[in-house]
Amino acid sequence: QVQLVESGGGLVQAGGSLRLSCAASGRTSSGHVMGWFRQAPGKEREFVCAISWRGLVTHYVDSVKGRFTSSRDNAKNTVYLQMNSLKPEDTATYYCAAQTGTNPYVENTFQYAYWGQGTQVTVSS
Repeated sequence: QVQLVESGGGLVQAGGSLRLSCAASGRTSSGHVMGWFRQAPGKEREFVCAISWRGLVTHYVDSVKGRFTSSRDNAKNTVYLQMNSLKPEDTATYYCAAQTGTNPYVENTFQYAYWGQGTQVTVSS
């Protein structure tokens, strides 16, 4: 069992930046692909990005490429999402998740067994 806790969300103006963190406890998450998803009100949860367990491979949805960067520190059991040039359409609850597989290019939620409680990101125009 892996427990995940996100932090770092908040309110920011368009063009601003936020850094989300996801701290893992329980069974180590260092062997897991870690993903970030987001869900806006009235919309389905969507894939944002994923990072391989050694951090060597990252995969991003097109809408965040060049603006968001995922990284991880396995010694600290923590995954990060640096979000720059934020847009109002980035407003959502952001979730980190641990995948059961080893493929960071997988985007569907069914491959992710463990989820955090989410952190709210609101971008004002």
